[in-house]
Amino acid sequence: MTELLMPAGSIEKMKYAFEYGADACYLGLADFSLRALRKGELIDENNIKSAVDIANSLNKKVYCTFNIFAYDDDIKKLEEKIDIIKEASPHALIISDFGIYRIIKKYLPNIDIHISTQTNILNSEAVKFWKDMGASRVILARELSFKQIEKIRKEVPDIEIEMFVHGAQCMAYSGRCLLSDYMTKGERKANLGNCAQACRWSYKLLEETRPNEPYEIIENEKGTHIMSTKDLCLVRYIKDLKNIGIDSFKVEGRTKSLYYVSTVAKTYRKVIDGIWNEDHAFLELKKAGNRGYSEGFFLGNNNSSSYSYDISKGLAGADFLGIFLEKINNNQYELLIKNKVCLNDKIEIITPNFSSEAVVTKIIHEKKGEVDVANTNDKIILEFDYIDMQWLKEYSYALIRTTGIKE
Repeated sequence: MTELLMPAGSIEKMKYAFEYGADACYLGLADFSLRALRKGELIDENNIKSAVDIANSLNKKVYCTFNIFAYDDDIKKLEEKIDIIKEASPHALIISDFGIYRIIKKYLPNIDIHISTQTNILNSEAVKFWKDMGASRVILARELSFKQIEKIRKEVPDIEIEMFVHGAQCMAYSGRCLLSDYMTKGERKANLGNCAQACRWSYKLLEETRPNEPYEIIENEKGTHIMSTKDLCLVRYIKDLKNIGIDSFKVEGRTKSLYYVSTVAKTYRKVIDGIWNEDHAFLELKKAGNRGYSEGFFLGNNNSSSYSYDISKGLAGADFLGIFLEKINNNQYELLIKNKVCLNDKIEIITPNFSSEAVVTKIIHEKKGEVDVANTNDKIILEFDYIDMQWLKEYSYALIRTTGIKE
């Protein structure tokens, strides 16, 4: 079975990813991961074992990332925390640095090792090298075309191959970027997990004899983000990739929202299982945050259309409105509101397996009683008039969003 591998920036997001169809999640400890997260129930050395235990109870897997560019101080920290990792017993570790690889092999010789995309695996000989070194899986670089991926799979059939199919892309080869380090004077090091995403900034041009006359590199009133790549989306090619024997489809996004993780996991799960066709799935993915979609290098013709010249922030085609918390009665539920909801709004309820349009017929505030508006971060009781009753049995992981797709 082809694995769907989703990001888990927190334990809450991990639970939703599993419920919405992920077979496995990857997560990172703060000192060794390429994502320095700042909010939510973060996964750290105190709860990494709990995260793995939750996955085991669901017959799912957890892979822990150790893919920073490590200095000697980082190696020392790793040795100090080996017992924590050993006790947590994640199903695999994702590694890019030879020093970290050596330490893991020394202290945890039996754990599965997955080789990170940060190692720029672009050819079958590199895959054979890592296989000979004892790796159980390699994660291919995103700079490969389908034909190149197919050739690698044929040349090395006896190791697991994982590849990115969705999410943000980096303007530097396999994420090996120094731009954030330089632009923040070393305070935000991209390959130590704290990228400032300087490639998403809007830039201007200075001519050296006219230092006070900046020229915008611009074609419209929004400015130009000359290095900001569109997001990768290969949902239309999942069947082809399954046919050539790719073992794991990976989605980027440990800093993305719970709604993003749930929507993307559900979509790829339905396509992998042959339940949704590619066109329906692509429309569904437009409802999640994105900078526009491209196939990147996958079709062998990567060009300027892969860059988003007018925006830097991911924009969702549907607004995430709220999370179901508790059932009050058959049509009243307590929700945590994420964006404003008004009385008589038409919304969409989504669950791991169903969706239903509904109308908000009553809003009850715990202190104010019935109101016309529920605001962000309010815990509110909503009453619905809905069309499809099937979603009710999955209400504990239900979410609400706006209907349709905003361009």
